[in-house]
Amino acid sequence: MYLTKKEEKTLEGEYGETLRKAIEILVALGDIYGADSLIPVKSAQIAGVSYKTIGDAGLEWISDLKGKARIPAILNPAGMDMMRWQDMGIEPEFAGKQQEIITAYENLGIRTKCTCTPYYLEGFDAGYGDHLAWSESSAVCYANSVIGARTNREGGPSALSAALVGKTANYGYHLDEMREPVMAVTVDIDLSGADYGALGYVAGRVIGNRVPIFYLKGKPSGDELKSLGAALAASGAVALYHVEGVTPEAIRSKFKRPDENLTIEREQILEVYESETECKEEQETDIITVGCPHCSPGELKDIARLLAGKNVRKEMWICTSREVAERYPDLVRDIEKSGAKIVCDTCMVVSPATNNYRCMMVNSGKALAYVPSMCGVASRYGSIEQCVREAVQDES
Repeated sequence: MYLTKKEEKTLEGEYGETLRKAIEILVALGDIYGADSLIPVKSAQIAGVSYKTIGDAGLEWISDLKGKARIPAILNPAGMDMMRWQDMGIEPEFAGKQQEIITAYENLGIRTKCTCTPYYLEGFDAGYGDHLAWSESSAVCYANSVIGARTNREGGPSALSAALVGKTANYGYHLDEMREPVMAVTVDIDLSGADYGALGYVAGRVIGNRVPIFYLKGKPSGDELKSLGAALAASGAVALYHVEGVTPEAIRSKFKRPDENLTIEREQILEVYESETECKEEQETDIITVGCPHCSPGELKDIARLLAGKNVRKEMWICTSREVAERYPDLVRDIEKSGAKIVCDTCMVVSPATNNYRCMMVNSGKALAYVPSMCGVASRYGSIEQCVREAVQDES
């Protein structure tokens, strides 16, 4: 792999041990995947933030690094709401360790905004064709597919390395030829809202890590595309998908329809809603969570409308980024009037607070895939309207 003179000096340690380690990680990845060079990236989004997932070993590794990020960089969700962790039932020992992790990243010049939806943050925009180094699976899928930016599914160390060096290896989804669809997915039924998460949950298992192009009847919204991609990335390992006539590359490139086709029927979507394989049929839902990925302003508005004049009778978390919550205090106030909780900086997947529950209702295909396996908590699926009815126990 070609390196500039400055990159060679960095690899030789002339600019310090931290940068040497960082570029060594990037070069190693480049060598493995046949990259021709390192390329500049516009921003980084770094996973490996929750103390639940990285533990003391990860904290020690981050704390030993010295340096400053050269590009805008933010963090994936932490293991707790950084301001209201006590309300979540987080133990003080965990909270202390989590704060140490955030401080260690802050010392490296990383913005301590913890979210899986960095594209909602002001001043952290990504555009068509921009090269990025993002690591959270749903964020990667959204960036590649909905925005038309270019990023591989980075691990936490490689995304952090890219932030410190300002570059990443030029392979995978940074290259035109890797972004061509190889599989068609035909969905000749009407879909809306949580149906797209169910679609991603079903299709991702078949697609795996390939690049699909969807042929849909309708035109999904940005939030629906977010839900589709998040579920595709969680039930499979999709980092890029196209939707004919909707997503930017599908519009610009006019891809040829692939020979391999997967057809999704209405019955398969309904099975996701009706499945009781995670929660036993007689088992009562004891928590409802929404916001995986983190809620957009539009989703908060919808939730506030659905909860207006109602009181929740079960624990209900609405997860979003702190910046979005602070930007829309009226929506936060309206939602919390019902007794539901706005939870910032974290989500049900990476927080140990989830372990206090037995059966969770979600409106996210991503959460449906991850919560049982990563948290050991049974889960069932519903639309946001069904989730609200469950929370308020309103059968009307």
